[in-house]
Amino acid sequence: MDIEDIEKGNEKPEGVEHDFLFTEGKALMPGLYIVATPIGNLRDITLRALDILKAADVIYCEDTRVTRKLLGMYQIKGYLKSYNDHSDDTRRDEVCRCVQDGQVVALVSDAGMPLVSDPGYKLVVACREADVPVTSAPGANAPLSALQISGLPSNQFSFLGFFPVKTKARCAVMDAWKGAPSTLIAFETAPRLLACLRDIDATLGGREVAVVREITKLYEEVRKGTPSDLISHYEEAGLPRGEIVLVIAPPVAEEMSEETVDELIRNALETMRTKDAAAFVAEKSGLRKSDIYDRALKMGRGES
Repeated sequence: MDIEDIEKGNEKPEGVEHDFLFTEGKALMPGLYIVATPIGNLRDITLRALDILKAADVIYCEDTRVTRKLLGMYQIKGYLKSYNDHSDDTRRDEVCRCVQDGQVVALVSDAGMPLVSDPGYKLVVACREADVPVTSAPGANAPLSALQISGLPSNQFSFLGFFPVKTKARCAVMDAWKGAPSTLIAFETAPRLLACLRDIDATLGGREVAVVREITKLYEEVRKGTPSDLISHYEEAGLPRGEIVLVIAPPVAEEMSEETVDELIRNALETMRTKDAAAFVAEKSGLRKSDIYDRALKMGRGES
């Protein structure tokens, strides 16, 4: 079934809970729409997001003043109500009732994707428990944007949210993620940047770090280096301003001796097929799987 079939009103694909398809000239179905907003440049908003905000019966937001500014730029007169994760169950029940009464409800944060270190998680849980339709209108996102422009590996990444305020707790989080084979992404405030970089240096060592700030804004900047290099820079130049995302390189696999690698291969071949053994040892050693496979074949033929 393709998109044309759905637009014609044919049966929904198997497994689809609700049909949120919205095309120009058609009304939105009742539901909670989680709408991404710009993280800096107010033009970074999707056409679909604007359609939803125009059609919404009520827009729940962190700060009505911030959202009003965005709506004003696009001549949207929305009915705004505040919502954050400190809001009580009464407000969440209110949202559910609105949708059940046939209304279109939008949820926005001050910037970026709601729920990504922003309010919305408890509301989505409440809506799903009440069988209220929920969908996302994706868009600007600070962690992913920082990863894109950091120049650090993007094939695997883990988002840690805001680092804790206190050094002991911050180091505990870093230590817990120390062995993760992925790039780490975290939010940090400018006043705590130096302390955080010192903790990275002490806990994660000399991994490359990108300090990405003011994404999509006039003074967007990516400063990359080892923690010690960055500490020296900010001690001399002073702390930066603006919103900061830290992107931390994954650990570099320690170089193994040929003897150690051969021992790993022999042990793996005792319980695995050659192909599986090669994949296992390649992951452990950081060497190419094809090279390990060739060495394993030679061992099987008694050539080493």
